[in-house]
Amino acid sequence: MVISMSNGKRHIMESLNINMRYDGRKLEEYRPVSVEYNVVNSAEGSARVKIGGTEVIAGIKMSMDKPFSDTPDEGTLMVGVELLPMSNPEFELGPPGIQAVELARVVDRGIREAKAIDVKKMVVVAGEKVWGVSVDIVSINDEGNLFDACALAAIAALKVTRFPSYDGKKVDYDNYTDEKLHVVKTPVSVTVVKIGDKLLVDPTTEEELMIDARLTVATDEKGEICAMQKGGATPLTLAEVDRMMQLAVAKCNELRKHL
Repeated sequence: MVISMSNGKRHIMESLNINMRYDGRKLEEYRPVSVEYNVVNSAEGSARVKIGGTEVIAGIKMSMDKPFSDTPDEGTLMVGVELLPMSNPEFELGPPGIQAVELARVVDRGIREAKAIDVKKMVVVAGEKVWGVSVDIVSINDEGNLFDACALAAIAALKVTRFPSYDGKKVDYDNYTDEKLHVVKTPVSVTVVKIGDKLLVDPTTEEELMIDARLTVATDEKGEICAMQKGGATPLTLAEVDRMMQLAVAKCNELRKHL
């Protein structure tokens, strides 16, 4: 197994050294990206994102909740990711694994730190009733780069989310108001990975097996960095982090055009 992995990495590095990948892309090139809105009728907002063969769906559910004690005048946000076994034979049924938990945290952090949602406008009765937003993301097919696909699907779904009717006692999920969720920023995440001494974006599943380190960077429309998450066992130098951040910011602008 060790020999196989070593040979695989060597072949990938030989390709990367000539600025070319197995699928013909350049190092800084994404596979085709598509965003489709309102794909789940039972959700308050939803979106399907495809990046190459990778496909995820994000759905938004809204509920009437009690606010957290330290933020009585703000609505709540929760993000969950489910990695379905049908999307990748490595995924298993059961409680969320480490990968699903990390995906959810990275998506959550990008939305939360960007202050993408005006949570003040989700308050019904301060200290008593607020709208809670749950972002549920499921993998339909995994061919690499779930981080960027999940983050893009989440913000796309939030942008089209509408409030269900509420009469002061009960939420009516059969009827929706014309009021949309107050999304004031659209953070987009780009994951830059390091394989050997090369930096690339949008890794395939084969390339992900060879990653030494990765850095997921979320930026808003102004190009301001909202959040970052480092992964992989290999440490990064300050110079590498700077290069990865610059590449991510440039690619975030490219990815945002698909929204």
